[in-house]
Amino acid sequence: MRFLIFGSLLLLGAAAPAPVPTVQYPWLTNYSAQNSLAARFMPPAGCQRVALASGSFGEWLRYLPLRPAGTPVRLHNGRPKEIQSVHAAVINIDTGTRDLQQCADAVIRLRSEYLFSQNYRRIHFHLTSGYDAWFGDWADGKRFQLQGEDVAPVSKPPEAPTHALLRQYLDQIFTYAGTLSLERELQRVPLSDVQPGDVFIKGGSPGHAVLVLDAAQNPTTRRRYVLLAQSYMPAQDMHVLINKPRSGLGAWFLVEPNAEWLETPEWNFSAEQLKRWP
Repeated sequence: MRFLIFGSLLLLGAAAPAPVPTVQYPWLTNYSAQNSLAARFMPPAGCQRVALASGSFGEWLRYLPLRPAGTPVRLHNGRPKEIQSVHAAVINIDTGTRDLQQCADAVIRLRSEYLFSQNYRRIHFHLTSGYDAWFGDWADGKRFQLQGEDVAPVSKPPEAPTHALLRQYLDQIFTYAGTLSLERELQRVPLSDVQPGDVFIKGGSPGHAVLVLDAAQNPTTRRRYVLLAQSYMPAQDMHVLINKPRSGLGAWFLVEPNAEWLETPEWNFSAEQLKRWP
């Protein structure tokens, strides 16, 4: 596991430089503070980033590393995505070479990377069949395989819980889980309470999921704005979404508490589709 310790960043709305927490991104070997999400995207005018608990998933997402400005979104095979007008930035994380890390998988990937940096035995996801697959069991040699509609146990020699093993485990999760299973794992929350780490998700086929990376609020109007990220089909670089030019908000999206829908570049979500990890 690689540890990355950052310096300080100035966040809009803060009276003094805000200390950046010690954050771990295990897939990286180096980090540029100038290319973090928090440094790249200042809150909308008059807004401040919402307070987050130290060590929380939301805090971890706030300082995600980004690739240089202007980086195109590429598919798992290296080809550029046909539509390059829906992203404001590309997250600095691998996609893999197979068509696996799509929309719900990207959410699962970031959640698992966060938990891997905290306690790998907390990592688990349900397959579409309902089977609860724990990474700790995977490392202990308690594997699984699908036989028709059923999941059968498979015994393997135990392995060290390395990041490489996590990626092997996740490829299996990506293969047998999706928006339907992820939606079942999450709990509905009201739009008025949207927080970094929440997920807008529509389960099924077709379905889609986008992850709330950060949130800011105007202290006077109490209006809340969010940064969103997605992968899509086919598997592609995770990217920060951009709002419509006429919104004047850049990458930020206004979340109205009484709205019926949240419109994103490639999917619209109903108010009932905002979910949170239990």
